[in-house]
Amino acid sequence: MSLPNLFASRISGMKASEIRELLKLLDQPDIISFAGGIPDPALFPVDAFQAAMAKALGGGNHALSLQYSASEGYLPLRQWIVGEMAKLGVPCEAGNILITSGSQQALDYLGKLFLSPGDTALVGWPTYLGALGAFNAYEPRYDRLQPGGNRSVQDYAAAAAPGRVKFAYLSVDFANPTGVTLSQTEREQVLDLAEGLDCAVIEDAAYQSLRYDGASIPPILALEVARKGDINACRTIYCGSFSKTLSPGLRIGWVCAAKSVVNQMVLLKQAGDLHTATLNQMAIAEVANGDFDEHLEKLRGLYRSRRDRMLAALETHMPAGVEWTKPEGGMFVWVTLPKGMDGAKLLEQALKTEKVAFVPGGAFFADGSGANTLRLNFSSPSQQAIDEGIARLGRVLTAALVPG
Repeated sequence: MSLPNLFASRISGMKASEIRELLKLLDQPDIISFAGGIPDPALFPVDAFQAAMAKALGGGNHALSLQYSASEGYLPLRQWIVGEMAKLGVPCEAGNILITSGSQQALDYLGKLFLSPGDTALVGWPTYLGALGAFNAYEPRYDRLQPGGNRSVQDYAAAAAPGRVKFAYLSVDFANPTGVTLSQTEREQVLDLAEGLDCAVIEDAAYQSLRYDGASIPPILALEVARKGDINACRTIYCGSFSKTLSPGLRIGWVCAAKSVVNQMVLLKQAGDLHTATLNQMAIAEVANGDFDEHLEKLRGLYRSRRDRMLAALETHMPAGVEWTKPEGGMFVWVTLPKGMDGAKLLEQALKTEKVAFVPGGAFFADGSGANTLRLNFSSPSQQAIDEGIARLGRVLTAALVPG
């Protein structure tokens, strides 16, 4: 018997996440890791969650918190999100919100909703590895999304033939992995392209709340609502998450979109896992309705200082020929090495000689290119670890660049 011979063709496109494998290194105390895109656990609002869980389980509330629930999600949480979306320039109703088991589930459902084998997804070059992992199961083709580039609507459509472009996926604020933010002009250009192609826009807003410098820019969904006057006339699908602000372990994300999209996603949710854990939703709602803005300011202050520390360390320790981004927020710095260098091979050497980890950049490219790039995370390590880890990485790079 050989059950793998019975696997569906989509399985061939599913690969282990390099990031998830690298996270195993966090258990080794001698490794300084810049690999995981994870929050600092010291900043989790533990006391608030303990009180929220106790409230959700006490006073007879267990009949709700431990029971099956609506697939759309816990109504008080959806109503809180409605208020937050309004602050971003997106007036909507609870019917425009679906609670998901993290924004990763939303990406999986959106791939399932839109992609047939051979359809095209427009993505960044590089883009979020988890999005590629979610979409790969539905056997798409990928094309490079270039806001403001010299490619026309006709060029994109011709490259997608005989299939068609179904959506453009992008993170517009402090993107994973690059840390780059799209300007308002570039966001408008994405909307124009989507209108020309008659495709959806998937806006991944996982890091939108973590801005440290500069003026906020309206989300693509807000720009489209301003154009059309009604979220239910919009093609943009906004994916939010509490994983970077409150807790990744509770797995609470959301989708904000036209009701025609949300209603179809509810059917996928019913077929997938019925509903997101009610107890977790109730706890998130309770904490979010507390001192959420104060909590965000605390996060921003600490992460800003770590970003600044990493950028200063890179200036001090990186050899000539190495370049990096200077993000206004988020959790990542993107490093470009001299041509001919291989981030994966560099990681092997860095772990062996200096006990420092990062994510090789090639995993973030749909075509496997980008070998001479890597991603560094600054939200998790301490300032002291950043200083030491970047110094170690600098030694590895300097040695790798020595001829012979």
